[in-house]
Amino acid sequence: MKPRPVVAGVDGSLAAEAAIRWATAEAASRGAELHLIQAVTPLLPGHTVDHAAAVEILDAAVALARELAPGVAVDGRLDDGTPSAALIKASTEADLVVIGSRGLGLMLGALIGSTGLDLAANAWCPIVVVRPDLAGESGTRVVIGYDGSSASDRALELGLDYAHRHELKLRVVAAQPPNTELHRITPEELQAAVHDRAHGQHAELVQITGHPAEHLLRLSADARLIVLGARGRGGFTGMLLGSTTQTVLHHAHCPVAIIPTAALGG
Repeated sequence: MKPRPVVAGVDGSLAAEAAIRWATAEAASRGAELHLIQAVTPLLPGHTVDHAAAVEILDAAVALARELAPGVAVDGRLDDGTPSAALIKASTEADLVVIGSRGLGLMLGALIGSTGLDLAANAWCPIVVVRPDLAGESGTRVVIGYDGSSASDRALELGLDYAHRHELKLRVVAAQPPNTELHRITPEELQAAVHDRAHGQHAELVQITGHPAEHLLRLSADARLIVLGARGRGGFTGMLLGSTTQTVLHHAHCPVAIIPTAALGG
């Protein structure tokens, strides 16, 4: 079955360029099409939107993607409205949405703030946030946050697939915040969850106690990608709702993939 497309947000910023580069490589790896979305947000009454400038930015993004991966089918389109609305709409038919962590509109703060939180809650597929200074491919492993929730199950599946296609090592992390009554994943539960999905892939299993962000940042030093569920029942609960999210997105040493809440029903 033909894979659904990879989508990237375009706005002419360096962060968006990093997202395009990452998304192009991922589309090539998946054998998928790449759809580039340039949102044109209406301005205040009396102002006009410069569609010509938007078209120029979009055309340059399409040209870059085609240069990077001539074998990937690349489509670009303008979408009237906010970046989050445009990308949420595109996510209904996508396997992955890739955004830059800084830039214009949505890209300013990425998932930090009301626009990004709206995308994280309502996108219908996983999201990858790429910082322009950390978009390289120097990492050797994928780090997956796991707490036994359905969101972390999807994170595990995405991380395993990415690691398999890119021939990377796996590290699956189960966190238990201090001073909580949250369910702690046992070594047996963690092993079973990975075994059921890994299909022969070897994974290093890590159980930690403490603040999840602290450990994730440390483990991101040699990672190509961190994968987290938006919400869960254990150490990764509320990752998109407070300081943990901001810390990971601002300071992780690699791109970060999030499984939005809405994607669990898709």
